[in-house]
This record gives sequence, C-alpha cells and structure tokens, in this order.
Amino acid sequence: MINTISPIDGTIYYTAEEHGPKDIEQALHLAESSFPLWSNLSIAERAKYITAFVDAIVEDKNDIALEITWQMGRPLGQSPGEIKGFADRAHYMIGVAEEALGDYKVVDAENPDKRWVERVPIGVVSVLSPWNYPFLTSVNAIVPALMAGNVVILKHSFQTPLVAERYAKAAAKAGLPKGVFQIVHLNHKNTAQLIGDNRIDGVYFTGSVQGGVAVQNSLVNKFIPCGLELGGKDPAYVMADANLENSVENLVDGAFFNSGQSCCGIERIYVHETLYDKFVDGFVALTKQYRLGNPLDAETNLGPMVKTDAANYVRKQIEQALGKGAKSLVPESLFKASKKDTPYLSPHVLVNVDHSMEVMTEESFGPVVGIMKVKNDEEALRLMNDSQYGLTASLWANDMDRAIDLGRKIETGTVFMNRCDYLDPALAWTGVKNSGKGVTLSKIGYDHVTRVKSFNFRKGK
Repeated sequence: MINTISPIDGTIYYTAEEHGPKDIEQALHLAESSFPLWSNLSIAERAKYITAFVDAIVEDKNDIALEITWQMGRPLGQSPGEIKGFADRAHYMIGVAEEALGDYKVVDAENPDKRWVERVPIGVVSVLSPWNYPFLTSVNAIVPALMAGNVVILKHSFQTPLVAERYAKAAAKAGLPKGVFQIVHLNHKNTAQLIGDNRIDGVYFTGSVQGGVAVQNSLVNKFIPCGLELGGKDPAYVMADANLENSVENLVDGAFFNSGQSCCGIERIYVHETLYDKFVDGFVALTKQYRLGNPLDAETNLGPMVKTDAANYVRKQIEQALGKGAKSLVPESLFKASKKDTPYLSPHVLVNVDHSMEVMTEESFGPVVGIMKVKNDEEALRLMNDSQYGLTASLWANDMDRAIDLGRKIETGTVFMNRCDYLDPALAWTGVKNSGKGVTLSKIGYDHVTRVKSFNFRKGK
C-alpha cells in the first residue's frame, strides 16, 4: 500500500494499492490489445471520446480542488484554477488536432504520381506526472497522445494518486474502450520496469533532473521518443524602462504562487540599477502581505510546501546564502505559521546575492527569491545565461523591439515580456540545457506523440 501524507497536518490523507510486475503485465497486454481499434478511429471520433473525458473531470472540479489542497497543500482558493487551466489546454489541443495531424502532400502538377507524408501514432505510451500541478502537467501529454491515436498508461506521483484515480473514473464515464487509458501506482523500480518494456513505444516525464536521468537510463536499450520536462531556475530582468508597479506585482506572484513549487516560477531577479532600490522596496512590502497558514482557511494565500524535507532543503539554501553575505529582507517572525522542521516556510527575499550561492544557481522549488542589481542589458544577459537550466525567462520593459532583440539571446525555451509563470497552449512548451527535451502543447506538440510515414505511389504502366 502507498500512503499520501498531507502537508497540511501530517496525517495520512489517502491510501492506495501499489501495483507490481503482474499489474504491469496486465496493463501492457490491455494496451496492446486496444491500440488497433483506437488508432483506426478518425480524429473526429477520438475527439468525441476525449471531450467527454475532459468534461467528466471538470464536472467534479469542486471535489477535485479540495483533494488537490489536501494532497499537496495549495490554498483552497487557488486550487480550482488548475481545473480551469486543465480544461483550456485540453480543449485547445483537441481543437487543433485535425490541422496538426493532417497529411503533408507534395503537389506537382507535372507529375501524376502521388506523394505524401502522414503522421501516425507511436503506439503504447507512458506518462509520468508530478504532484506540483498534477492536472496541468499531465494533460500536456495525455490529451495529445490520445488524440493522435496512442493508448496511454499513466503513472502519477505517490503524493497525488487521487489525480490518477480521477482520470480513470473520467475515462470510464466517457466510455473510452477498455485499455485505451489506464493508471498504475508504481515505485521507482517498477516504473523502470514499465518504461523499459519493449511494448512501451514512448515516454513523457515531468519532474526533476535526477528523475529525467533515471528515465533515460531505463531506456538505454531502446530507441523511442522520450519527452522530458525537468527543472528550472527561471530568471527575470527588470529593465530600465519597466513599469515598476506592474513588475513588482507580477514577479512577487511569480515567485511565491504555489509556495514557489512551479517549474517556471521566478527564482532569481536582476534589476537595472536605476530601478533597483524602488523595486526591492515594493517587492518586500508586497511579500510581507502574504498570509501563510492552513490552506483550507479562506484567508490563506500561501500554503505549506509539499514535504518537510523539501522545506528544509530551501532552508539550507537560505542559510548558505546568509553565511556568504546575503541579507534577508522579510523576517520569518512576521509569519506565525512558519516553523522549522515543518512544511510551513515563510516567503524569503534575499539581496546581496551572487552566483557563488546555490540559491542563485540551483533549483529551489520553494518560496525564496534572490534579487541582484545590474548595470546594463549585457550584464543581465550574462547572468541569465549563467545557468544549467533554460525553461523560461521574463523581461520587464516598455520597448518591445529591444526586448525581442535581447530575448533572442537568452538560452531558454520561452521568453516572456511583462508576464511570467504562464503557459499558452497555442505556443510550444519546451526547455533547453538541463530543463529537458521534447515539446508539448501547440500544434508542434503533436510532432512528439506521432511518427511520420511517407508514401510514394506511382501509377503502373
């Protein structure tokens, strides 16, 4: 059995049966058996099933929001937003499927032969999803994979097993054929067995860099698609012509929403020297307004981190930075709920930081951000690119042409201007460096859940 320990109060919130080798074998057999029928359906026919599948989850949004809060600690007032985002992404990907999966035809009026390229499904795919945004991360792979004609085996985090259960119930309610969508609760060893099996034709993982390495190692003897959305140390640069109030408001939210537990959350900020003092003052003042506490309480807008170990990791980063000369501007004493050796950690704003400190170079995944003063765009660019990660970066400015020029030089998957910590389903979601490989969302996302097949037909003489 697996126990989900709620970060709210340390109690066991949910217990599920852990699956083993026999369950994996059964799931793979069912998936293989269901693939021919599912893949032979038209895109329109699959769309009816998947739309019903998505709608079945949305129907239970209030209950699901409460479950999310209990499982991973996000304030209850914020949890419903995840289901809305889930629905938006799912419906967008369903809507663009016909165009994205359409044939590419070679047109040659002088040639009577027929030549074209089709996008065909990969087969049986495994989706490995994390707890921090349990629906928003998983939908990125599940819906396009199913719409493309693949069958899916979902392994969700032990922290959020009820998300997998909700998906399974929705699949049954929508009438998906048996075996098209399945869930398994697996430990690391059995996950490696699943994805290493020759019947798995593609793997899509969201999680840590270490987890991504483990996934790749499990596939060392196979040549199959492997999408990896991994960590981030996402930077923001507040340029000299930025709107100060807008920058402060959005970057505070980008740093501390979901207790900083977002792959694309803001973890380091560089501010032009002409705005630095005013920016820091505004940032600190707004941060002090957060209310850390039980996420079930209506007034709480900052909940616990997912686990005590995760909070202690962030505490160690902060302690190391302070030992090297950093200064903390938001006293922990302002937040009564913040206590050592618990998941409850107050928001921290650090200055006098540099890249010798882990808090500016290693992923924190918690409510802490470092702010550095820079002299110009060149210094900001050098510091933003001084990272093993490259998921998103944000520029805060009024001159769009200047921001475009600078954005093209940033080593990242997505560049924002005057916004952050956001996914647009119409745009490709991808990372560089240790932030992973592959693409989800947008029409381009369908490239990574399909393979191409060429047809070259000539009429007989």
